[in-house]
Amino acid sequence: MATSQQHNPDPSSVAHPLGDPLGEILHLLKLTGTFYCQAHLTAPWGFDIPRLEGVLAFLVVTEGRGWLDLSGRAPFMVEKGDLVLLTCGAEHRLRSAPDAPTEELSALPVRKITQTYETLEYGGGGAETRAMYGIVRFDHAAGQRIMELLPDVLKIDTWSAHSGAWLQSTLQFIAREARELRPGGETVMTRLADVVVIEAIRTWINTAPEANRGWLQAVRDERIGRAIVAMHRQPARDWSVEDLARTAGRSRSAFSARFTGLVGQAPMQYLTEWRMQLARTRLLETSQPLSAIAIELGYQSEPAFSRAFKRVFKVSPGRMRGQGDGARG
Repeated sequence: MATSQQHNPDPSSVAHPLGDPLGEILHLLKLTGTFYCQAHLTAPWGFDIPRLEGVLAFLVVTEGRGWLDLSGRAPFMVEKGDLVLLTCGAEHRLRSAPDAPTEELSALPVRKITQTYETLEYGGGGAETRAMYGIVRFDHAAGQRIMELLPDVLKIDTWSAHSGAWLQSTLQFIAREARELRPGGETVMTRLADVVVIEAIRTWINTAPEANRGWLQAVRDERIGRAIVAMHRQPARDWSVEDLARTAGRSRSAFSARFTGLVGQAPMQYLTEWRMQLARTRLLETSQPLSAIAIELGYQSEPAFSRAFKRVFKVSPGRMRGQGDGARG
């Protein structure tokens, strides 16, 4: 599968009031689409998707129904209006019935429209199902943090009151574009699919009791969230624990204890890891020299930056950039 990157303005350059730390975190979410497939399936049908590390898979059913079978879980039905996110990268199967035979996804007769968008007409001629399946990646450190907290399987009922009428109408719009295949339809569908995925995550964050834990709980904390956003806005600043405690309006000891208890990391460790996640994105998405990235993220020398990067990722910045060049090629 080829990869493609969407060149959007850097959302970190847009300021939000410090009174809404979670809103600012969500504003930083940026998806890179790796693969989108619009499928018209007729029963019986079935295909296997291999294990994929570090990505999020999504399924939007716009017509009919099918069954999703994820390793270690009982198969469950997905039908019109369902949106499912798979965050663990595990191997899974999609099929018309729990006992329908399956084939490898790579063996199916897809029609390639663009580098990242394909269509699929497949099946035995029976009951119809239309669905959009995609594989996306969060490139920003905020998205990677959220990915760590999401459940392995997140199923959103788009007809529920929490989702709102706009999500229903968006899925209907995607379904219409899929049926009509007008010029530019693939661009419309993939962009809308990205919006739908982010809305599903927002719905989970705002409604699921288990979302109020760890890093997300820290971001929601009135004082700790203020310090986290300050670090995000100014990663190059020569922060100290005392500076962050003042930003949070707490004593140094109370701030450190509360921050570590919620986030699971000491404040300066969190800052270093955040900087390195930002550095990784710049290495993979830009041709900036290492020295420029180092200065941009608060390091006075390239060797100091490289040592910190290797401590976090276990590879040098140069090797990380080489891996990204290989993937794009």
